[in-house]
Amino acid sequence: MAFTSDFLMGAATAAHQVEGNNIHSDFWAMEQLEHSSFTEPSLDCVDHYNAYEQDIKLMAGAGLNAYRFSIEWARIEPVQGHYDEAEIEHYRKVLECCRDNGITPVVTMHHFSSPKWLISAGGWEAESTIGYFKDYCVYVVSRLGDLMGYVCTINEANMGLQLATIIQRMLKQMGVTPQVGMNMPLPETIMAQMAQTAAAFGIADPREVHTFLSQRTKEGDALIMRAHEAARDAMKTVCPHLKIGVTLSLHDIQSQADGEEAAAARAWEEEFTHYLPYLKKDDFFGVQNYTREVYGATGIEPAPAGALLTQMGYEVYPQALEAVIRRVHEAIPALPLLVTENGLATSDDYQRVTFIEQALNGVKACIADGIPVQGYLYWSLLDNFEWQKGFSMTFGLVAVDRTTQTRSVKPSLSFLGAQRKEEI
Repeated sequence: MAFTSDFLMGAATAAHQVEGNNIHSDFWAMEQLEHSSFTEPSLDCVDHYNAYEQDIKLMAGAGLNAYRFSIEWARIEPVQGHYDEAEIEHYRKVLECCRDNGITPVVTMHHFSSPKWLISAGGWEAESTIGYFKDYCVYVVSRLGDLMGYVCTINEANMGLQLATIIQRMLKQMGVTPQVGMNMPLPETIMAQMAQTAAAFGIADPREVHTFLSQRTKEGDALIMRAHEAARDAMKTVCPHLKIGVTLSLHDIQSQADGEEAAAARAWEEEFTHYLPYLKKDDFFGVQNYTREVYGATGIEPAPAGALLTQMGYEVYPQALEAVIRRVHEAIPALPLLVTENGLATSDDYQRVTFIEQALNGVKACIADGIPVQGYLYWSLLDNFEWQKGFSMTFGLVAVDRTTQTRSVKPSLSFLGAQRKEEI
């Protein structure tokens, strides 16, 4: 089966993970702390801010036709209410570079990092954030919308709930009784780290620091989706041609045997189905998948003995993408799907090539069955800054020597591009 000529085949990045010197962001502030939870600071990162033209041309030269990247809110609005015209012009150049090289841009308005001032003003549990985010989005598309087509409002809008679940599991393993919400008891070492972080934002109570990757309350979870709706509707008013959606992080959730289906069903409801009311006016849905979760009698089972694991500790399971696409399509059959992230952290690029091949076979099978999958964007174009883990995780199709910022193309980039060129 062949991909059509308009199928979006490309790669993805996030601004804070590749651009460097994102000095007005919350993550930059947290990275600089003496007792930071980050293994290392991002600093110049991989200098995509200056090397974007080279990186876009690498994609185009390999045969790719799409690039998902984020516009950094902390650059556009470094101080509340002040928009930086020079930064708008920077992103205009990025978008023009995509156009000039036959690359369709898929723009993400928020990819985890936020302006530092937003966190000081209450962050992602504050009602005011809805208006702040909407205003920022409207400003960007009013200036750049003529060069934009696909827009993701918020990357992995469900990540806060996922992190809350993970933290509660960890606390349980440490002998701490998890509680719902933000007031659960925490070990002293974590509380001390939280206090230092709070001071960086001028917040007295450490529990009131709400970055996008803070563990989310149910109210905060709903607030993020209302921010998505508000931004989507406002951007469509300014630029009706835009195709706007949101992305979620989704696992292929399986049950190991009879009796575990209820736990697996609850996990899927939390991860996906409770968001369905917020997607009704969207133009597409962004599927993001990396692996599976298998539920057994005691909860999530470890990876099978002998299974390959990624650098992140995930099971290497490319079949998960097809399963997730099919399950999402069952719930929203009329909504086009775009794989906005799928990838592998490994030092073995042959393993990456095999992963991509198997994942794309699943995408082809879905398309053959009539599922409207419009594109596949591999994570990530570049080896980059993987948040708290620093630069140790290598997801990229392109390696970067951070001493010289020299790019080295891996075979996986050419392989991904060949899938499009050979199939058309």
